[in-house]
Amino acid sequence: MPRENPATRKPAPREPTGAPVGGTGGETAELAAQTAAAVAALGRRLRAASPAGALTPTQRSVLARILRTGPTTIAALARAELVRPQSMRVTVGALEERGVLTRSPHPTDGRQVVFALTEEGHQTLRAVQRAKHDWLTEALATRLDAAEQRTLAEAVVLLRRLVSEQHDGPEPDGSAPRDAG
Repeated sequence: MPRENPATRKPAPREPTGAPVGGTGGETAELAAQTAAAVAALGRRLRAASPAGALTPTQRSVLARILRTGPTTIAALARAELVRPQSMRVTVGALEERGVLTRSPHPTDGRQVVFALTEEGHQTLRAVQRAKHDWLTEALATRLDAAEQRTLAEAVVLLRRLVSEQHDGPEPDGSAPRDAG
């Protein structure tokens, strides 16, 4: 069987962004790197859109989780956020000090306490989410045409699927995981 001449081989098809289409190992690795970089850049831009003095990414994540799941313990938060309980205690302590979380006795285990959002916590989280949402809505409306917005909507579905298959927790939007069967 004749060997392919690398000089005459056509390059792999690419999207207008330069991202590879198809899926050899190298192309998939390159797509993974480009996806991670784009998601990280978007995350940085969304954090920059947050109000001054806003929460850290970890604090936002903790507040958003408590908003979705209700009052919870430090141990449960640490498991859900994939951090050590000691680290979660520091995060929760800072949030409690800011007045966005409150503690109360655990309903069935007197040795534990549960943390819930205060009204200030709800308002703070809404303000941060609103600022990020407003920036992203404006960026989508002014920087992407209708076809690009449809393409991005399709990509969001794929990104959610990638994330949900990596763990058994809730979907990125907070909803229950889809049944794989």
